[in-house]
Amino acid sequence: MGDSANPYRIAIFFHDLGIGGAERVMLQLARGFSESGHPVDLVLARADGPLLAEVPFGVQVFDLKTRSPIKMLLGLITYLRQNKPGVLLSPFEVTSVIAILAKKIFNVSTKVVIRVSVHLSRRKRTAKWKKILERFVVSRVYPLADGIIAVSQGVAKDLAVYTGIPFERIKVIYNPVVSEQLLQDAQRPVHHKYFADNDCPVVLGVGRLAEQKDFSTLIKAFDILHKKIPSRLIILGDGEERSSLEELIHSSGLQDQVDLPGFDVNPFAFMKKASVFVLSSKWEGLPGVLIQAMACDCPVVSTDCQSGPSEILNGGKYGYLVPVGDIDAIADSMEATLMGNMRMPPQSWLEQFTIGAIIPQYKAVFDI
Repeated sequence: MGDSANPYRIAIFFHDLGIGGAERVMLQLARGFSESGHPVDLVLARADGPLLAEVPFGVQVFDLKTRSPIKMLLGLITYLRQNKPGVLLSPFEVTSVIAILAKKIFNVSTKVVIRVSVHLSRRKRTAKWKKILERFVVSRVYPLADGIIAVSQGVAKDLAVYTGIPFERIKVIYNPVVSEQLLQDAQRPVHHKYFADNDCPVVLGVGRLAEQKDFSTLIKAFDILHKKIPSRLIILGDGEERSSLEELIHSSGLQDQVDLPGFDVNPFAFMKKASVFVLSSKWEGLPGVLIQAMACDCPVVSTDCQSGPSEILNGGKYGYLVPVGDIDAIADSMEATLMGNMRMPPQSWLEQFTIGAIIPQYKAVFDI
């Protein structure tokens, strides 16, 4: 890193502040870096989105005012030359490629660190040639980064295989998804009819209504469960599979037992009141909702998908792990939990997912 850069200024570069797990993590990191004494800049392609109001006090926002990759590159170069941050962190594929190219092509002194939170090999593209192009680009550009972070061991292994980057070059750092704000939000009231009957347990699922989350399997497993134990199911989220899931609910006669109320800005209050949280995903990077449910003292059942659940649950010690798509196993694990056979983590286990534990790991990668 050249002498012209300010080694203590940290910049975080991504698209916007729309509602998403990665965007929330970036805000958590920005707050953590700022509170540890570093000037922090959020460099956004467009400074808009619902989470813009949650930018931590003292963190500066730089608006590149463009969605065009070329204009983003030029805007980022201008920002880097004028502000000279010591480190630039990027959490998405497009912005990571742009950040690396900005450093290499225009010879800026800022250290570029990229963060990978998904299995790139499983990310779908609309056309085969786009997937081939993606792999070609990231395999040649990502190795040029000064630092590479993956959010789980599984993501790190997938990245190494997909790009050819040596596994030893990739640093695994979990997401800081457990916070004081989460614990406060969990205590807020929930106005949902299913919680009015304290004698009827509520099963909870949270996530985008999409193929990856496999909520159809959860609904089918719940259909088995509620015939044994009177119960209710809430799935928070929206997405392209809403109509097919609603059709499944109606065809199964579960209209009075299953509700899809849509997205809720505070799922943590639901987690606090639910009897069991279920992650039915086919694949994940590091499912933050699973960690958050545990932090809200909600017992969990999860598919043993790639990747994250096994790491989060300590191989099944702190929650039930079941095979992906196994309806009977999910139903049996939910039943066991509701019958009192819970697998709960100690508070010390959740510390590794807090900002206090994670900021020093990032700073070690940044070499600051």
